[in-house]
Amino acid sequence: MPLNIPNLLTWARILLIPLVVGVYYLPLSSTEQNFIATAAFLIAAVTDWIDGWLARKLNQTSAFGAFLDPVADKLMVAAALVVLVRLDRADVMLAFIIIGREIAISALREWMANIGAAKSVAVSFIGKLKTIAQMTAIPMLLWHTPIGPLDMHLLGTAALWIAALLTLWSMAYYLRKAWPEISARNR
Repeated sequence: MPLNIPNLLTWARILLIPLVVGVYYLPLSSTEQNFIATAAFLIAAVTDWIDGWLARKLNQTSAFGAFLDPVADKLMVAAALVVLVRLDRADVMLAFIIIGREIAISALREWMANIGAAKSVAVSFIGKLKTIAQMTAIPMLLWHTPIGPLDMHLLGTAALWIAALLTLWSMAYYLRKAWPEISARNR
């Protein structure tokens, strides 16, 4: 495992997960809990972008970093969604759709890589849109409290619905790309 700045940022993202979850078990006011969880999630989201940018800029990309980065993202999103369901701020079915898709597509990518067809399920534009929708919805729902006239819960819920729809769309896209390999191996 190469120890470089991008990989250290990815590890930092993973280390923020217990904070996002655990803060809701601390004897703090709900405002303090929401602030800490939202700040930790936003820091993780920003470091996700920064570590990829730095890896390319500093020529520090690695196979381990390429593996760990999406794992960190999926763990952070799944942990935040579980917290939001527990707090009754997110619908369990939306969380299931998003988490289930992440597991299914990760397994599909691993299988495609094993058969030498990983490029056919490389990250697509729709997958990036899905991530943007998730990274918009989750902080709004963690924050929960209105900001002036903006109802963060309502906006976050709408964004989570958009994320779930994009999740299904991207899953269909990846399955369609993989279908020739899937059908060829099931004959």
